[in-house]
Amino acid sequence: MPKTRMAATLFVLVSAADLFAWNGFGHMTVAAAAFQNLTPAARTKVTALLKLNPNYPQWVAGVAASDKDMVAFIVAATWPDAIKGMTGFTNDGDTPPPGPAAGRNIGYTDKLQHRYWHFIDMPFSPDGTPLQNPVPPNAQTQIAAFRTILASASATDGLKSYDLVWLEHLVGDVHQPLHATSRFDAAQPNGDRGGNDVALCSAPCRDELHAFWDDVLGTSTDPLAAQTAAAALPPPDATLAAIALETTWIDESFKAAQKSVYVPPVGIGPGPFTLDATYKANAKTLASQRIALAGARLANLIDAALK
Repeated sequence: MPKTRMAATLFVLVSAADLFAWNGFGHMTVAAAAFQNLTPAARTKVTALLKLNPNYPQWVAGVAASDKDMVAFIVAATWPDAIKGMTGFTNDGDTPPPGPAAGRNIGYTDKLQHRYWHFIDMPFSPDGTPLQNPVPPNAQTQIAAFRTILASASATDGLKSYDLVWLEHLVGDVHQPLHATSRFDAAQPNGDRGGNDVALCSAPCRDELHAFWDDVLGTSTDPLAAQTAAAALPPPDATLAAIALETTWIDESFKAAQKSVYVPPVGIGPGPFTLDATYKANAKTLASQRIALAGARLANLIDAALK
């Protein structure tokens, strides 16, 4: 498929979204890395499930038959962000609204965006500011719920399809350090929303720390470019890749944020701070490692659930 056609297809799906995680390229790279490691049996099953997504025809329009299964799996990882810009979906806020709808799992009939599923704000403070604990539902609760359904013998394929695309996305999300933390300090006593409220330039410029980390590996919308990027990732440590607990993945990201994200030239408070070349290079290295791990762990999760 010509890259211009591929890019146009993905523009419809992801450009309107308020990208709230690794950007579309980051999520596609996680998915591409996972697809490389899925067993043939798992690939067959996920392909059948993804065909139940209402946007599947757009994902594979004009794609060569030999690439359709791979491209569908790669692009599916962007769907939970893409619905933020789709007609018919309701923005129900960045924090869980009261009532059971926030944590429900009802499949594609659910037209809430569930933005609060994309992260878990594990708190820390460099100056002793009181902390606020994360509230459910969040990325951790939903990964646990969705992986259970994917492995269920009684759940419908429609529900498994919905949970699969969310798992593709959320496993990537929790490997982004700023999706697992919020920093509390005297200047920001209610937290910095995972770096979203830490400026990297003065107004009216709107660059901020979270977006820098989202975009650190690039911003292409081409799934074939994501496949190429996935093939070039550093091989993940086999022992770490075998860790199946999402709580451990989150704890890793939480610690990485403190060790490698909120470090000079990023100081305490809302900034603005100017990132130097050393910070940017270190960020790219860490992001590559986290995305490689996310891909391996996503493949392991899917293989185990669909065995």
